[in-house]
Amino acid sequence: MASVSERVVLAYSGGLDTSVGIGWLKDATGKEVVALAVDVGQGGEDMEDIRQRALDCGAVEAIVVDAKDEFAADFVMPALRANALYQKRYPLVSALSRPLISKHLARVARELGADSVAHGCTGKGNDQVRFEAAVAALAPELTSIAPIRDLALTRDKAIAYAEEHGLPIKQSKKNPYSVDKNVWGRAVETGLLEDPWNAPGDGVWEYTDDPAKGLPAEDVVIRFAEGIPVAIDGKAVTPLQAIEIMNTVAGRHGVGRIDIIEDRLVGIKSREVYEAPAGIALVAAHEELENLVLERDLGRYKRKIEADWANLVYDGLWFSDLKRSLDVFIAHTQRHVSGDIRLKLQSGVAMVTGRMSDQSLYDFDLATYDTGDTFDQSHAKGFIELWSLPSKISAKRHAKNEG
Repeated sequence: MASVSERVVLAYSGGLDTSVGIGWLKDATGKEVVALAVDVGQGGEDMEDIRQRALDCGAVEAIVVDAKDEFAADFVMPALRANALYQKRYPLVSALSRPLISKHLARVARELGADSVAHGCTGKGNDQVRFEAAVAALAPELTSIAPIRDLALTRDKAIAYAEEHGLPIKQSKKNPYSVDKNVWGRAVETGLLEDPWNAPGDGVWEYTDDPAKGLPAEDVVIRFAEGIPVAIDGKAVTPLQAIEIMNTVAGRHGVGRIDIIEDRLVGIKSREVYEAPAGIALVAAHEELENLVLERDLGRYKRKIEADWANLVYDGLWFSDLKRSLDVFIAHTQRHVSGDIRLKLQSGVAMVTGRMSDQSLYDFDLATYDTGDTFDQSHAKGFIELWSLPSKISAKRHAKNEG
């Protein structure tokens, strides 16, 4: 039997590739394989069934981690506070789960004294970078192995291997799409979607109903405390519950369907389809609450930082020093982001129709145009003269030089 140090901990999904990868890794490296399945709210099969399948496929040990609450609180909530949308549209569905899975991979490997970890990514996608960069930051002594990329495990070889070894993998009609999902959303690619002219068919969607169904509009009130949703329609919720509820409520109105051409980290453009009803609705609500309570220049600067934060997470640098430093800045901005936001959900749109906060910087007496307002308009003329003075002086110089 191999020594403990000759073990590899595999991020295990229960699917064909990672199931075959157990034996494939052992044959190619001589290492015993420990399977690690992390529940981030992806749904589908029972996690105990997945654990047993890993053992039946040859794993010497199979570990299941229920990380749904951890994922929601420690990974999704920071993204919400950052209003994180890659390329202004993608709420980092897969990118947020990878550092969490990597964290547990590194932890389990160290606890078991293993010298390596493995994942089921190809050499073309972003996730290989995210897994390996995260493990390198958390446990630099570990080696990362990718059976599909490094050990030439193709799908046809995987099917043949499963049949030859009698592995307990149900071979059903192949899904035309590649799907990754968690409680924050779904990512769908390949198949007909590889042609950017093809419209997504009805079979693409799972978390959202057709927005063209024309359901009556529905209002929902979300209460935030320091940038975190803590109640929905007056009922207290945890971060995970807030996401689950908004997935249901916003999803039935078709909110959160996204179809973009995405700039992958590896340098290619990819057509990606996502659905993230909770993500899109909660970001819209949170962003509007910030508009109400953040001082103008702080809000402007934070919007610049948000893009940097999203890029870092997309690029697999969750555990980088720059990302950690930006976290400190963003956390500081959330001190006053508390209050209620009312969303109107209808026909694929989450529209803010009301906002209220004890921390509001909106002053009705200053903003109103009715008689009795407290804004002294006589100050405006001098303000404009001083504000435009640099432009005025520059224009005179330009006129002189051109004369």
